[in-house]
Amino acid sequence: LDFTLTDLIHIDEAFLKSVFAEIGERIYDETGIAMPADFQRFEIFENPRGHLSCQGRVGYQGPISKSGKSMPRIKLDLTADERIVLPSVESSVFHSYSDAAADGIVVQSYAYEEVFAEKVRALAERTRPRDLYDVVNLFRNADARPAAAALLDILRQKCEYKGIGVPVLADLEVHKSDLEGGWNAMLAHQLPALPPVDSFWRELPAFFSWLDGGQAPEIPAAYQIAAGEEIIRERALRLPLAPLAHSYLEII
Repeated sequence: LDFTLTDLIHIDEAFLKSVFAEIGERIYDETGIAMPADFQRFEIFENPRGHLSCQGRVGYQGPISKSGKSMPRIKLDLTADERIVLPSVESSVFHSYSDAAADGIVVQSYAYEEVFAEKVRALAERTRPRDLYDVVNLFRNADARPAAAALLDILRQKCEYKGIGVPVLADLEVHKSDLEGGWNAMLAHQLPALPPVDSFWRELPAFFSWLDGGQAPEIPAAYQIAAGEEIIRERALRLPLAPLAHSYLEII
């Protein structure tokens, strides 16, 4: 779990241990899940930008988790020197289980436009498969897509803070073989069916054209449902198809 802290003095081992001791007590009272203080570690270090960051690990013991040294841990990455351009927003936590709170659960988070810009900046800086996957999916989400000029302004500020240029398609060409090589290894275990990398790579020219002031791609008209017809939205179609054919069908 990654967090950007708004107060640098909170990156302090004693402070974090005290706060997470309180968090652990509350979680145990409400759920019975134990978070022993002995299994909480907070390592403070100087990041490449010369500022303090923290990597924490918080162990927990639930109904089926093992005890002892093999106790599962939640990894936390905490930093306070990211460039936050827009005010944070309250976002709902997706919780589809029966014990969801009646009034929901909300957290402070980056604004959608800020997340989008952060992902594009990451794609330029490290070019990992998950960055390509995220950027293209955010771009395809036409209902939430921000104005290109607004996204570009946020992206410029973030790239300037990191000391890199605003990315263009040519900057990513040299990384294409690495993306192809790591696509399945880094993403296949997270999805019911992983689409081929080419279906995402081919989207980049349209994305960068739109970001540079071009037209957004045309959204196909919705299919008109006739009487007796039904749209199937099953993500894991159980069909006797090879994985590649299966993934192409998922896209369709």
